[in-house]
Amino acid sequence: MEDVEEGSARCAPELDDDICCRDALARVWSLLPPRVQAVRRPELDELDGRFRAATVPWPDREEPHRWWHYRIPRVLEAEAGAPRPQGWPLGWEVLPFPRPDGVRVVE
Repeated sequence: MEDVEEGSARCAPELDDDICCRDALARVWSLLPPRVQAVRRPELDELDGRFRAATVPWPDREEPHRWWHYRIPRVLEAEAGAPRPQGWPLGWEVLPFPRPDGVRVVE
């Protein structure tokens, strides 16, 4: 979470891989006893809130199931002088749209 909040140096596929643990949690959440869900829900909500605050949604996209895969860190790190196709730092140009205004690239 801190890496995303401070500015991600990861590329899009690496971040997607890193957040796959959130997929696992979503798959098992309904299997947890209600007491465990009740105790852990505030923590999950806080972390999800932090992730939403540190990211922007994909443009023109409703918040889908597995919404965390369709968000982009607000701050992305890039190498100085490296090309930036459609405004993206390398590793993010795989996204099917230009960099949104809400995403800042820093060197």
